[in-house]
Amino acid sequence: MSQQKKKTTIVLFSGDYDKAMAAYIIANGAAAYDHEVTIFHTFWGLNALRKDAQVPVKKGFLEKMFGKMMPRGADKMGLSNMNFAGIGPKMIKHVMKKHNAMPLPELIEMAQEQDVKLIACTMTMDLLGLQKEELIDGLDYAGVAAYIGDAEEGNINLFI
Repeated sequence: MSQQKKKTTIVLFSGDYDKAMAAYIIANGAAAYDHEVTIFHTFWGLNALRKDAQVPVKKGFLEKMFGKMMPRGADKMGLSNMNFAGIGPKMIKHVMKKHNAMPLPELIEMAQEQDVKLIACTMTMDLLGLQKEELIDGLDYAGVAAYIGDAEEGNINLFI
């Protein structure tokens, strides 16, 4: 009788670089331990999935404003503490490089290579005016029901 894979699910609500990094380190670790892993990106966590470059899409005024106020891509996210108008992330990235720690964009790539399911919350995308073209490739797009479907069988469920 074959043993069913363990499941790890993570809701990434935060748009903070350090919290997103923690979510992806846990996801990659769980995937390495042969867990089936889902990260459900909602609200500010969606910023981790934004492309670095601006994508020309048709938007209303409020959607354009949200787009300008939010960081464009994982590498531009601020820290939860000690952000210091953008100096904190530069300092932490310097320390990470010195200690050979993997930066967030690479952790996201690694997660995709390990078949971690990355879900972008469609309801939040609508609220913030984000369109699929503005997000990285290889994502799933779904609402909270998809996350609940994965989480109800989850061995580990985290909210970050």
